Amino acid sequence: MLAESYTAVIARGEDWVDGSTTEPYEASWAREAIIVVRTLEVGTLKAGAKAHVQVSLDGMRWIDEGTSLEIRDQVDGLSMARLSHFGHYLRLRAEMPDAMTGFMLATLSLKA
Repeated sequence: MLAESYTAVIARGEDWVDGSTTEPYEASWAREAIIVVRTLEVGTLKAGAKAHVQVSLDGMRWIDEGTSLEIRDQVDGLSMARLSHFGHYLRLRAEMPDAMTGFMLATLSLKA
């Protein structure tokens, strides 16, 4: 049996600041997910920036799932998280201390 899979870009070339969030994605059909964050432009990034995985049952009210990714402070720097047992919707929330900014790409790969 061939597994159903899908890849969605949830942030493309966006300038992230503290508190920025990606587009939410409805993923209740999937049993596993991989989220990849890539730094497109460094801006003022330095060590300490993170992206936190958030889940939601309705796509409006969000809670941190507990997984965090380091946001790399070099061009084409990659970070990845593997998820299972998540709710209906997924997104990322940026934690960028000291007024850091950076242009990011975030991709969500889902498999049923």
